[in-house]
Amino acid sequence: MAEDKWLLDFKEVQIARHEHILFEEVNFRVAAGEFVYLTGPVGSGKSTLLKTISAEVPLTQGSAHVLGFDLTHIKSKDLPKLRRRLGIVFQNFQLLPDLTVQDNLDIVLRAFGVTRSSERSSRIEEALRDVGLETKSYKYPHELSGGEQQRVAIARALIGQPELILADEPTGNLDAENGLAIAELLHRLTKERGTAVIMATHNRLVLERYPARCVEMAEL
Repeated sequence: MAEDKWLLDFKEVQIARHEHILFEEVNFRVAAGEFVYLTGPVGSGKSTLLKTISAEVPLTQGSAHVLGFDLTHIKSKDLPKLRRRLGIVFQNFQLLPDLTVQDNLDIVLRAFGVTRSSERSSRIEEALRDVGLETKSYKYPHELSGGEQQRVAIARALIGQPELILADEPTGNLDAENGLAIAELLHRLTKERGTAVIMATHNRLVLERYPARCVEMAEL
């Protein structure tokens, strides 16, 4: 596969916090449009690895490229450029409670510098349609179920038209039915949009129902 096909390419990476080495000799690649599970028990480092990909946790050795950015030499001014090309989905949704669904998405587009209100409205409508919430734009987060709130969070991740989505235990706060629905949605977005997804999970039901390449943290 040509080098530019890899959205993410970690070679012999070491990740440490202060004097504590968390990972060594990590070799990990993700191709454009690929769906990858990061698996392992709670505390195995799945979230830390995702934060390294988004340049929140630095690497201490090796080479790492994400979306063309060299994480070993990335400058502070380039961090927003990298993160705007990523979509991030959290376990606990992290929606702004005092804003409607529409405004939770609009504030992201404003931060991205989208000034035309008509363009923002069109992109919000598309994102909500993709996650099946096109009729819920006027509601506040507390008026939605947990599954619906996570769908809004995925719409927020999509709104910037990312090439790679990092999903950190997105089913962790949901019941089995809603967890499967969220996993199905993320797989569908990969197929329909060509967006690569790295999903950290220890949900065995999701892994069985929606199989994909599975990377066990102990193997990295």
